[in-house]
Amino acid sequence: MASVGWWRWLLRGVLLCLLSSAALAADESDGETEAPAAELKVANRTILVLRATLLGESPEIRAARARAVINEVLDSSSELKVSLQPVHGSIIVRLGDRRAFIVSPGDVDPVQYESVEAAANAAAQVLHQVVSENEESRNLRFMLLAVVYSVVATVVFLLLIRLIYFLRGKVLGALPGVMQRHTRALKLGSTQVVDVHQLFPVVSRVLHAVRWLIVLLLTYEWLSFVLSRFPYTRPWGESLNSYLVDLARYLFDGIVSAVPGLGVAVAIFFIARGLSAFVQRLLKRMAVHGDNDAWLNQETLAPTRRLSALAVWLFALAMAYPYLPGAGTEAFKGLSVLLGLMVSLGASSVIGQAASGLILTYTRTLRPGEYVRIGEHEGTVTEMGMFTTRIRTGLGEVLSIPNSMITGSVTKNYSRSVKGQGYVIDTTVTIGYDTPWRQVEAMLIEAARRTEGILAEPKPQVFQTALSDYYPEYRLVAQAVPSQPRPRAALLSALHAHIQDVFNEYGVQIMSPHYIADPQDAKWVPKENWYAEPARREPPGN
Repeated sequence: MASVGWWRWLLRGVLLCLLSSAALAADESDGETEAPAAELKVANRTILVLRATLLGESPEIRAARARAVINEVLDSSSELKVSLQPVHGSIIVRLGDRRAFIVSPGDVDPVQYESVEAAANAAAQVLHQVVSENEESRNLRFMLLAVVYSVVATVVFLLLIRLIYFLRGKVLGALPGVMQRHTRALKLGSTQVVDVHQLFPVVSRVLHAVRWLIVLLLTYEWLSFVLSRFPYTRPWGESLNSYLVDLARYLFDGIVSAVPGLGVAVAIFFIARGLSAFVQRLLKRMAVHGDNDAWLNQETLAPTRRLSALAVWLFALAMAYPYLPGAGTEAFKGLSVLLGLMVSLGASSVIGQAASGLILTYTRTLRPGEYVRIGEHEGTVTEMGMFTTRIRTGLGEVLSIPNSMITGSVTKNYSRSVKGQGYVIDTTVTIGYDTPWRQVEAMLIEAARRTEGILAEPKPQVFQTALSDYYPEYRLVAQAVPSQPRPRAALLSALHAHIQDVFNEYGVQIMSPHYIADPQDAKWVPKENWYAEPARREPPGN
């Protein structure tokens, strides 16, 4: 009997050598035809992924044969031992006294395992766990305890869900009173910053989202715990746990890895803040000690400070951008492309308006309080912005004129050439050549003297601007007082009224706007007809 057993082991060794030689030959021929990999999975556990073709059997056939052998052995025996047997570069994984499967060099994934031995050991450990779980599934006491644990976990889970709903109701009931007390203290002047009626729906939605998040996490953990109690579903529970742990580890690693870059970005922003404050103080000192004709004065201080702060913060943002978390992701790249496209398509006119506003500011073409004429519009400048300039006309209208229109048109400034405060007021009349020019000048100056709001110093002046075919043109130029409540249109109307009165007093005909021929009688109004009905005896312009 002993000799028979010896010959049996000898024959078995010869067969194993032949099998390993065939396996090596098959491995050499795998480069010619590669079959798809097959997963060897038993009782929901992946033991090994087979990739090589052995003895003409594809990985799929090998996996099916190994699965059949393992299930057969598990059904026939209760106490089994997993062992390894090296054979010419390959390793046979044995379950009890039977060969379960062979791990060849072609089955090894170099990313996961360093050698055939490492892959075989890992597969043997998983197979041993399958054997242990198979024994547990046949143990009635173990299965009853698993059911008890699952029931207890389910009861605790339901109680926690009930507690969450109870706490949410309590919080929502007490929230309006708490919010009312605390929001009363948040005031900007006499205005309450936060309205409870608007804030409460937002907070309730946040609490609703937090409640569902906690419920989902509890459900996830309850399902993972229950599945892990039973041998057959334990791999599913372990995968749920591992997924949650991997997710938490991924988030934690991302936060930890982002801390150094975030620290650098925060340091850059702090430096930018200090530099911006220093530049603001420096510009303020320069504006105080500078004269009105310098590029930096009290008028240009505010836009210069804004531009310098914007430049510093844009430079800081460009420096800190690579260190921000997620700056290198595809999402940030797509957002950068979208912002660039929006700026290139829609911001050309805005940039042009802003550039025109800077030109007006630093060339000091206009100043608030000056009386100007821009194209067909005239009035007092009330506000100069980055994109528009507002003027108040003599009729009480407020016009918003784009800065690009101002830089592209002729601007007449009536306040810039005067001495001190005020603005220039002028008008033109045409008188025939038969009237002495000295008399015309005297009458125009007299009309200006009678007009309330026109300054006596500097004295009004009269210029002969043209000697036309039928009449000379006279232009009266005077300076008005800006503090008068009367706008320029009303003041000009009063001046025109006084010009008519003076010319009527001296019987001089005004030839405006066009001269055709000399009439038989001069066209003027006698003084006794100045207040014909329904006119009233009031000074002109009042």
